[in-house]
Amino acid sequence: MIIDYASRPPVPEFTQTATGHLQRYRTVYGASEKAAQSRPATLEDYLSAYDAAGAQHVVVKARDLESTFGWKISNEDVAAFCRKQGERFIGFAGVDPHKGIAAVRELEHAVRDLGLKGLNLQCFEHKLAINDPRMYPLYAKCIELDIPVNLHTSINFATSTLMEYGRPALLDEVMVHFPELRVCAGPPGFPWVHELIGVAWRHANVHIGLVAVRPKYLNTPGSGYEGLLAYGKSILQDRIIFGSSFPLMPVEWCVDEINALPLDETVKRKWLYENAKRFLRL
Repeated sequence: MIIDYASRPPVPEFTQTATGHLQRYRTVYGASEKAAQSRPATLEDYLSAYDAAGAQHVVVKARDLESTFGWKISNEDVAAFCRKQGERFIGFAGVDPHKGIAAVRELEHAVRDLGLKGLNLQCFEHKLAINDPRMYPLYAKCIELDIPVNLHTSINFATSTLMEYGRPALLDEVMVHFPELRVCAGPPGFPWVHELIGVAWRHANVHIGLVAVRPKYLNTPGSGYEGLLAYGKSILQDRIIFGSSFPLMPVEWCVDEINALPLDETVKRKWLYENAKRFLRL
């Protein structure tokens, strides 16, 4: 039984039609994307893969990058997909912080009227730091609506924007100002993995999304991810959340690699299911 916190369905509404800033990702993730796309090539195959994996829930996310890169995956399309596919799928809203109060109103509409359950902010794509003041009204609205926020915290490979926008230390400042904010920070911080671990250790409402990185690297010496295994099976075992990031990687790869890690069964269950269930308040 799993909850996949990060997945993009193979349907036109989720297709990124203006992805020039993401072309470097095709090089970095080329091998794993090829493996993923050779499996669930259709929506039917995609849904069957989650049946086979025993997925109770799958989180799919909108993105509004109109101000910076001129495209979006709309809240309406995400909500429609979730309604059509049923309770297994949980949608997160995407809004553009550059739109000011209009973004705040759009978030409220997405949650109250469309039924979306969280907010997705890929800060490097907005060309805004995690602690930029333009983000603060959205954080406050998340607390008011009692929804979590997903934040990108790691290196990014889009060289038209800054890597620094996703630095985990910036999240520390946000959490000091908004201690009630529920955050999943992912990918898990590279090259600032220990910095993100420190932020999560300091702030009980910060979770770490094990997304867009192969879990096997947590047990690979010299990878930079080793700290996640050490802390993720001890003081942070309740705050690691699994996501395949399909189509970056096949779902079954990720699950198999987590099961192969030197973790006891209780911790594996937390990473794959229980932590996300609690974070999402299911």
